Amino acid sequence: MNNIFSSITLFTHNLLQTVINSGDHVLDATAGNGHDTLFLAKSVGPKGIVYSFDIQETAILNTSLLLREHDLLEQVRIIQDGHENMVKYISEGLKAIMFNLGYLPKSDHQVITLPETTVIALGQALEILLPGGVITITIYSGHESGEIEKKAVEEYLKNLDKTKWDVLMWSFLNRIPTAPYLIVIYRRGG
Repeated sequence: MNNIFSSITLFTHNLLQTVINSGDHVLDATAGNGHDTLFLAKSVGPKGIVYSFDIQETAILNTSLLLREHDLLEQVRIIQDGHENMVKYISEGLKAIMFNLGYLPKSDHQVITLPETTVIALGQALEILLPGGVITITIYSGHESGEIEKKAVEEYLKNLDKTKWDVLMWSFLNRIPTAPYLIVIYRRGG
């Protein structure tokens, strides 16, 4: 059995399994190599829909190949565009939204998520999240401009109305300060 407490990714997936149901509509705002998109596709089942965004052609190809290998491409809408444009493609409410900030592993580390576009994307995500829905943000701050993005995200989220939103952080106290950590946003009323 995997130790969900030693991996932010496993912890995030376990958390989202308590929220996502078969048939739900969800979003992977940063497709990367497709592992979160794959997790979401399995979670929503054949009647659900997963939107998966990335600006990099490599990420789009990797995600498509992974989904094809698992015969899950049908329920996924893969979109090569920035996550700050999500509302151009998505009009219905979503049950879960995942962000992984930073860069695509094993790729060009100069192509990174940016504070200004991430904050815009978070604002849009909050608008389309259903009551009872969850947004997860895994922050990797150990890269150039990562600390700036981390501060921008935290500053934006700490000002959310506490009567409508619960915002929590999950981080390791006994690891380096730049270790990845998780922010979870829950929309009350579900």
